[in-house]
Amino acid sequence: MSSPVKRRPTGHHHGDLRNALLRATLELVAERGPHGFTLVEASRRAGVSVAAPYKHFADRDTLLAALAAQGYREQCGRFAAAVGTSDDPVEQLAAFAAAYVRFAADEPALFDITFHAGLDKSRHPELEAAGREVAETVMPMVGRLTPDPDSAYDLLLRVAGAAHGLAVFLRQGLFGVTESALAETEDRAARTARAIVEQGG
Repeated sequence: MSSPVKRRPTGHHHGDLRNALLRATLELVAERGPHGFTLVEASRRAGVSVAAPYKHFADRDTLLAALAAQGYREQCGRFAAAVGTSDDPVEQLAAFAAAYVRFAADEPALFDITFHAGLDKSRHPELEAAGREVAETVMPMVGRLTPDPDSAYDLLLRVAGAAHGLAVFLRQGLFGVTESALAETEDRAARTARAIVEQGG
């Protein structure tokens, strides 16, 4: 008697459909970027029927938004740990900048989804809230450097913008592809943050 044919899991029987789709999407984004795949491809990669994703996600952007929210949560944890390494607000800001670069290197797919997927935050208000939580994690230290809220936010944007640019350059190979490139870029981001503060933002 021939052995029974193993069937691919379907959305109906899949024990962890949502997470399987999220993992499959992260893999596809890592390979092709946040715009380079379809929901059908994510379903196939996850081993579920093409109708299965709609049990959890209205469309591809809703799936990406769930991952973007995950990206913000990951940043929150990393940035909170980074700023907790010092009581000096300048060094806290430097540690934040270095952690920003590390996040981009460690989680390239999440980084791309969070910042480059072009998601409409009016359709996904949870992203607005998640982004605000990230800002609130680092704003207190910036507030210790300048009491004016607008100036503090501007300072944070300058440091984050510099760190973002360095992270993208690192991803593009502008700083080389050696094992030391990440550590050197983290140091560069920290030095840049200190310089921005020293120059008065």
